[in-house]
Amino acid sequence: MADEKRVKTFERDTRYITTRITRDGRDGYPVEPGRYRLVVARACPWATRATIVRRLLGLESVISLGVCGPTHDERSWTFDLDPGGVDPVLGIERIQQAFFARDPDYPRGITVPAIVDVPTGAVVTNDFPQMTLDFTTEWTEFHRPGAPDLYPDKHRDEIDEVNRRVYTEVNNGVYRCGFAGSQDAYDAAYARLFGALDWLGDRLAGRRYLVGDTITEADVRLFTTLARFDPVYHGHFKCNRTKLTERPVLWAYARDLFQTPGFGDTTDFVQIKQHYYIVHTGINPTRIVPDGPDLTGWFTPHGREELGGRPFGDGAPPPTPPVDEMLTASWTTDRDGPGAATLDRRSA
Repeated sequence: MADEKRVKTFERDTRYITTRITRDGRDGYPVEPGRYRLVVARACPWATRATIVRRLLGLESVISLGVCGPTHDERSWTFDLDPGGVDPVLGIERIQQAFFARDPDYPRGITVPAIVDVPTGAVVTNDFPQMTLDFTTEWTEFHRPGAPDLYPDKHRDEIDEVNRRVYTEVNNGVYRCGFAGSQDAYDAAYARLFGALDWLGDRLAGRRYLVGDTITEADVRLFTTLARFDPVYHGHFKCNRTKLTERPVLWAYARDLFQTPGFGDTTDFVQIKQHYYIVHTGINPTRIVPDGPDLTGWFTPHGREELGGRPFGDGAPPPTPPVDEMLTASWTTDRDGPGAATLDRRSA
């Protein structure tokens, strides 16, 4: 019985390409502006982390961005948002081609985010946890003026500890619920997830951010799961004890981050819903994408300023995103008053 439970419990394949891009180039890939392309999908929470960190640090002019569409087949993510379905820099239709350029017999999952070496067209790494830490620690020479320190030395041990629990119990916990293969596996996953969310609510009740008094890597990693919770995980993944909007502390915390430059302007709810509801046919065989939930609450006041804290420490918010990176599904203020908003569904 124990063996059967292990088989039916969702386990993520974490065997990534762990090559790093560093200042000293010890893995063969030195930090070099213009050499690398970050490939993401706005639907993917792991990829959105990299997009947020790149924007917060101001690396847009240093590391180019390739964006896959919200859906994919069994082979890989595709560049179907680009003219002709081809990435304009890499000249490929599928990120799979960059993995095979690195290893023609690449045996593992084709994932985003991935960083591609433009001269060779080969993937350097898809190790998403290390990727964003390296953006912070290895690319410092090219950070924008006023960029925050997302991984400060004095808090690294605490950030690492929080990240481990958030990844295991929340980021991956929602998937453990959604892809559980037995009732026992689901029940266990559900209990672990909401136990961790309760812990996070208690932790954030008296502090604005997860670690210290500024935004850190820990906040980026939690935010991408919270942003997807009500649109996807609550119903699609059966994480339905409570909605995010029914958890006052976490809902206010999520809104605080969403309204901070770098977070909300990299979050595309249309593509998020399209991905999960269309791709996961084992869970949603009709591929119907729900119209809800109402997302206008993301712009309502959150009141978290009363807890103190400075989002960017001694720095400043990032400027407006580059024109070619602005979301095609964007929020626009309507005539109903300040803070009211509608979602432009033209890209859906």
